Amino acid sequence: MIPVTSKLRIARPTDNLAEITQMYVAGLGFKLLGEFKGHNGFDGSIIGHAQHNYHLEFTHHRGTVAGKAPTQDNLLVFYFTDTALWEGCCQQMLDAGFRLVPSYNGYWDVVGKTFEDLDGYRVVLQNREWTA
Repeated sequence: MIPVTSKLRIARPTDNLAEITQMYVAGLGFKLLGEFKGHNGFDGSIIGHAQHNYHLEFTHHRGTVAGKAPTQDNLLVFYFTDTALWEGCCQQMLDAGFRLVPSYNGYWDVVGKTFEDLDGYRVVLQNREWTA
């Protein structure tokens, strides 16, 4: 069993490391927690909030092409219970350069909005509490 105190890092490749890092920092209000260059041919950035148990990592392997998201259903989903905060965050995503797109799975459009980054990966901001 993984202990509750462990941290989760979600990592994915990009051909647009600087731009993607800036989009997610500005769009989600994250901070740049760390970065590396030339680590076995990889450059990367780690973003999130230091006090949270999750981080995002974007990497670029020099000399390779990562390409676009493999499907339109590659999602990060964030749940908001405060509508005013959700609306502000939706605007922040647009201001950061994300595109508002119809969700591949219409469920996410009922009380949420789906945003696509320049690599084709998507972030859903849901205006409801997650329940099991």
